Amino acid sequence: MATDESMLQLAALGREALMETDLPGVPIFRRGKVRDVYDLETHLLIVATDRISAFDVVLPTGIPDKGRVLNLLSAFWFDLLNNVCPSHFITVDNDQIAARLALVSSAVEESQFADRSMLVNKARPLPVEFVVRGYLDGSAWRDYQRQGAVCGITLPSGLRQGDRLPEPIFTPTTKAHSGHDQPITEAEMLRLAEPGHLMRAKQYAMELYAAGAAYALERGIILADTKFEFGVFQGEVILIDELFTPDSSRFWDAEKWEPGGPQASFDKQYVRDYLDSVGWNHEPPAPALPPEVVIATTQRYREIYRRLTGEELP
Repeated sequence: MATDESMLQLAALGREALMETDLPGVPIFRRGKVRDVYDLETHLLIVATDRISAFDVVLPTGIPDKGRVLNLLSAFWFDLLNNVCPSHFITVDNDQIAARLALVSSAVEESQFADRSMLVNKARPLPVEFVVRGYLDGSAWRDYQRQGAVCGITLPSGLRQGDRLPEPIFTPTTKAHSGHDQPITEAEMLRLAEPGHLMRAKQYAMELYAAGAAYALERGIILADTKFEFGVFQGEVILIDELFTPDSSRFWDAEKWEPGGPQASFDKQYVRDYLDSVGWNHEPPAPALPPEVVIATTQRYREIYRRLTGEELP
């Protein structure tokens, strides 16, 4: 049961979680676990809601400010690392997006998109999640315990949970529209699409991880692992979706890093840990999150935004 203090803290956030958007007159392209994507012909408008998923199931409870963090943090990274890899990113400017929406609808309320929307070029997605790991945790840790290898990559013996790997490894997965993504080897990946595009995307993924991890570490944050999505636009491979957010990445406090167990994190691992603690079997329907977990999760998302950008969330 929520305490009076936790209810007051939740109210103090000043925002309710936005679980779904509805932009009248704007065609919906698709609804993902977190994002509502709208079709603007040659462009897409990606609106990050406050939905949160865990173990590939969308939870009934939203996280206030989560969508704003995902959107604005991705924009920060897209701009910062544009010299490493081109992306679909055009703008997150509210006025520019409002002007673009006004061309197709006069009934869209700003509260539906302000600070949580990104105008992007429409690319053809590659059917792979490009996962890069610099540290051993999550599903990679479980695979390592069973077989000493991850996605066919044999690792040194004696590693502990949270250990830094000798060098970052590439561990692709399938991109499931429903259910769970499945780990695959690089050889298996190359059978899923044009090999040249896939290998170019892999190269970009490794370069982006190296640049992002170095930047984050300067700010006291370990970027333990992350996943990328890529697409093809005008014949070239580009980065799409999101970049180095607490939904797509594991962020650890470098000062508190201690291999041998779970780490102090600024991502949705906190929610996964809570769901495991209450005995949820990872099958729908998911349980609701109590206010104290919602508050702590929002605080983590806002804190990683501040630590990485050097600014408070607007």
